[in-house]
Amino acid sequence: MTPVIVTFLPEGTKIEARPGESILDILSYAGLDINNQCGGEGVCGKCRVKVTRGRVNFSSKHLGFLTKNELEAGFVLACQTEILAEDIEIWIPPESRKEDMQILTQYDVSFDWLRYSDELAPEQKQALTVDEILRYEAPGPLDQGPDISRDRALRPLCQKYYLELPHPSLTDTLSDLERIYRELRRTVTLFQVLRLRTHFSCLWGLAAKLRHHDWKVTATIHLRDLDAPTVRSIEGGDASKQNYGVAIDVGTTTIVAQLIDLSTGAVVGVEASQNRQVHYGEDVISRMIFACGHGGLASLTEAVGVSINSLVDGLVRGAGIAHHDITCLVAAGNTTMTHLLLGLDPRYIRVEPYISTANRFPRFQAAELGLHAHPKAILHCLPCVSSYVGGDITAGVLACGMSDHPQVSALIDVGTNGEIVIGNREWLVCCSCSAGPAFEGGGVKCGMRAMRGAIEKVRINGGKVIYWTVGNARPRGICGSGLVDAVAELVAEQIIDQNGKFIKYEHPRVQVADEVPEFVLAQPAETETGEAVAITEDDLGNLIKSKGAVLAAMRVLLENLEISFNDLKNIYVAGGFGAHLDIDKAVFIGLLPDIPRERIRFIGNSSLAGARLALLSTEAFRKADMIAKQMTYFELSVHPEFMKEFVASLFLPHTQMELFPSVQKSLVRRRKHASKNFT
Repeated sequence: MTPVIVTFLPEGTKIEARPGESILDILSYAGLDINNQCGGEGVCGKCRVKVTRGRVNFSSKHLGFLTKNELEAGFVLACQTEILAEDIEIWIPPESRKEDMQILTQYDVSFDWLRYSDELAPEQKQALTVDEILRYEAPGPLDQGPDISRDRALRPLCQKYYLELPHPSLTDTLSDLERIYRELRRTVTLFQVLRLRTHFSCLWGLAAKLRHHDWKVTATIHLRDLDAPTVRSIEGGDASKQNYGVAIDVGTTTIVAQLIDLSTGAVVGVEASQNRQVHYGEDVISRMIFACGHGGLASLTEAVGVSINSLVDGLVRGAGIAHHDITCLVAAGNTTMTHLLLGLDPRYIRVEPYISTANRFPRFQAAELGLHAHPKAILHCLPCVSSYVGGDITAGVLACGMSDHPQVSALIDVGTNGEIVIGNREWLVCCSCSAGPAFEGGGVKCGMRAMRGAIEKVRINGGKVIYWTVGNARPRGICGSGLVDAVAELVAEQIIDQNGKFIKYEHPRVQVADEVPEFVLAQPAETETGEAVAITEDDLGNLIKSKGAVLAAMRVLLENLEISFNDLKNIYVAGGFGAHLDIDKAVFIGLLPDIPRERIRFIGNSSLAGARLALLSTEAFRKADMIAKQMTYFELSVHPEFMKEFVASLFLPHTQMELFPSVQKSLVRRRKHASKNFT
């Protein structure tokens, strides 16, 4: 079959393709990312492109997403349109593009259980940064948390030991391997009580290597399992300082990797990118469905591997080291992402009774997954709890330290799913609720992820609207944090009521389009697309359902534990969405509870923080395993009170206003000043 030339505008990218291929697939081959929340099922309408030259074969599925004018202008859905046997030219509009995504690479957690009491006064401990804590060289007893002894505070999963071995003689006839063991036991106290093992491949060429390097070698030992430390490689000479690890947050949308110097604990570099699996769907359900198709699982595993390798390559270049110097990797991701990374079938995660292939994973040789590192490097995945509470949540609990204190705290990670953990050092209970895609811009007319041009903050003052966008670019849409702001402002200005319905139709920004009321945040002349960015009454309903699911899940969990929000020492909010939230606005709409604001802490990318901590400390990795085992999963879908709480939460902020006293006071104060002149 003769290939045809497909040209994508405005880049002018040309690529050969075969007749019958979908435009979405061809975009993937060309390395061009566009919005595609449904994995090519034709039900999200976000992959709009315009055919400017040539003919195509399209499905009737896209008719519900495109206006008559758009159809006449040549717009189609990329996932529902196939090319024919002729050259074609396609324009990708700004609103369909994925550009300059805002990726969270930072974290702000205390690591309380790595803070030491003997050497430092309390005020000094509070002033420590994460790096200072991890590099602190004179640890004493811990003031709280597990009993981590002096020699375990900074003990990476893989360590290198430089050895100068005594030459063999007629009076010292130990074998080469036993000679290495003897020197390790002599120089490292830990190995005096533990039995060392060796990967068989280390014996190949060992005799010549020892003699060629005058019996001076470096042994790399894997320490995850302290009952069986394993020699993974033996290098000639002193290579003990060339020991690096990579901590990886494997997110559904983005992947973040940190390069760590395992000899000092220092962060050498950080890289982030979009997870290339987004070509096959933007949420875990879409990817599970794709994985069930012919060859789908292999494609998804390859995509995440390519994403990680690209980040590792960038880290290696930036640090001026070799891939060979990376001896260990630790990854944290939700249960589905972990399955897809390891090539495990995720199909039974999405169907009742929601069973994963595994929640705890054996160590993998990174080379088996094609990851760029030392040939003997080990990949560890932090343990999951259930099908919908994964290793990223285990990492978050580890990082924030809530499992090391007698006081009860909560961890919340909000995305398409909302994961919640409540507990202390005695017990941990967790749950997951389906929050829907609104927090990530899905199911919203002008919704988008936190990419360039997304409105992320909103203020309304009478007839004036002030907004801030990602990258200070012209508006293209609105992301989750912007939606929360907008809803809170619309309620406060009495433009909508507490049911999310428009009541002030005389406001100059309120209009009705296709019989649906909407509020215009950015006028067409202000935007990059030339179309207004607006929030509709339907959008308000979707966001209210999303926030209602999260609040209801927290309330049901707390009620079953016979405690209240006021009993929580801290609420830790993790993830990219939480990092950009305005606390007061989140409380105002009923997404977060009305408690003293200093008890609500945004901790950033706690998944990455936990992965780094586990990489740097065998004790931390052991603790992560204990945390996962300790967590009791609470299944909300079968709980009779959840639907009742959910319905009660479909109000701004809640049907029980006494739960939100500060919001109640604010609304009363606003009503006193309600008579304003619009400008």
